[in-house]
Amino acid sequence: MSAPGLLVAAPRSGSGKTTVTLALMRALARRGVAVRGAKCGPDYIDPAFHQAATGHPSVNLDSFAMEDGLLDAVGRIAAQGADLVIAEGSMGLFDGIVAGEGRTGANADIAARYGWPVLLVLDVSGAAQSAAAIALGCARYDARVRVAGVVLNKVASPRHRRLVEAGLARIGMPVLGALARDASLVLPERHLGLVQARETQDLEARLDRLADLAEAGLDLDAIRALAGGAGPPAGDGDGLPRPPGQRVAVASDEAFTFLYPHMAAGWRAMGAEIVPFSPLADEAPPETCEACWLPGGYPELHAGRLAAAGRFLDGVRRFAAEKPVHGECGGYMVLGQSLEDAAGQTHAMAGLLPVATSYKARKLHLGYRVARLVADGLLGPAGTRLVGHEFHYASELTEPPGADLALAEVTDAEGRPLGLAGHRRGRVTGSFFHLISSRAAG
Repeated sequence: MSAPGLLVAAPRSGSGKTTVTLALMRALARRGVAVRGAKCGPDYIDPAFHQAATGHPSVNLDSFAMEDGLLDAVGRIAAQGADLVIAEGSMGLFDGIVAGEGRTGANADIAARYGWPVLLVLDVSGAAQSAAAIALGCARYDARVRVAGVVLNKVASPRHRRLVEAGLARIGMPVLGALARDASLVLPERHLGLVQARETQDLEARLDRLADLAEAGLDLDAIRALAGGAGPPAGDGDGLPRPPGQRVAVASDEAFTFLYPHMAAGWRAMGAEIVPFSPLADEAPPETCEACWLPGGYPELHAGRLAAAGRFLDGVRRFAAEKPVHGECGGYMVLGQSLEDAAGQTHAMAGLLPVATSYKARKLHLGYRVARLVADGLLGPAGTRLVGHEFHYASELTEPPGADLALAEVTDAEGRPLGLAGHRRGRVTGSFFHLISSRAAG
């Protein structure tokens, strides 16, 4: 039997979804409920907070980037061993790309696919009865989705709560709890969102405080009771990503953290061993591995240390002379010639790809990327279709690659051409997008 699920969503970003999600996860886990987490969409930071709150890995569910087989395989990972799956939305409940029904990448697609009721988080700061109109719109916008109740966030006073609840009573919307306006509840942030879970000071104490607030302010029994849905259909792991080798060296430290959980789960499900190493600790990729993967992260915050990590840089160069190496986003920057930090200081990197990047020349690059590989490589044969997501502020200082050096030809989610992107040289490849799924040409 699949575990029942619940989607914590909101009308817009900044409403407090992560706060409510973590509070629920931690509070129910403390009660002995086997809670498992999921994140709708391509966010790669929040799942680590879910894992800290529940004690179990969380996954991403993405109706645009993942084909049905992959989506359901990842959904089954989320439900494995669970009494309850709590999925956290991203942006607003219905926010996604313009695409066919069920393929927009919006939170609502996931709720509809698995029959998960929606717990709507309403930021009621600056509103009272009008909050009910927003909830009513969310409840009626998409007939596939059931908004089962709301949690009020940033409530200013008992009188404010009474006014908000009066409006919600008028539309028959259950209020399942409230959290007061409290700046101390906000988790620390940096340029790509929350400071990573592994770097957040006193994270355990913060999570326990959120759980205490959930016990005091939310109807946990009612919220658990409203969970439901059929969940992913039974199946095997055939849709999961295939490993790039049977022993894969994966950079893992504060500078390299953004490997999607379903990627690692797929590799392990097919018998691969993931061997972590730390560039910041000046460790080289183990020579016993068959492939090396440098995930995204924050190399721009550690550029000086990475430039001085001689054993790491020499080691990855030796590895690349005989075996494949791939870098995505931050890993791509480190495989390049140089990285300019926020202060304008240029640091020499591995020099394996003909690209120089800068974090000083900040520009937001955000969105899905659909790519076709130009040539055979670690990610597949030429023509393989890749779907990934790009989210960074760094820019390339060098000219865009030609077909002789590019990794892939890329479009955005709606098919608008973005030209050639990424680089390849010898056995080394890299790009700014984080890989979510791939499919062979044909």
